[in-house]
Amino acid sequence: QLHLVASGGGLVQPGGSLRLSCVASGRLVSIYAMGWFRQAPGQQREWFAGTIRDGTTTYADSVKGRFTISRDNAENTVYLEMNGLKPEDTAVYYCNLPLAPAPGEELKWGGEFDYWGQGTQVTVSS
Repeated sequence: QLHLVASGGGLVQPGGSLRLSCVASGRLVSIYAMGWFRQAPGQQREWFAGTIRDGTTTYADSVKGRFTISRDNAENTVYLEMNGLKPEDTAVYYCNLPLAPAPGEELKWGGEFDYWGQGTQVTVSS
């Protein structure tokens, strides 16, 4: 089994910053990718940031330029630095570890067999 534990959420004023962490433990093999999803009240869970083991990072337009995802491979940890937070960033944030794609296939975030952290609440409010 593989476990993901996320931390770092909280209450922050608009324009503020937070840093989330997610540590993977358990039956670890070479982790191909890790990412972040979030789910706002009444909305579907959505992917917004990811990193793969070659260092490539990708972001949804909604967070590009404000959020930065990084990874410590030695510690099996992924970080999310969030700056310029807005009220619409309020959500439960989940770290995600997808299965490595088969040769010739693209990585799929949020697949049926992905691993998930427990979620951490981020609230942006004055």
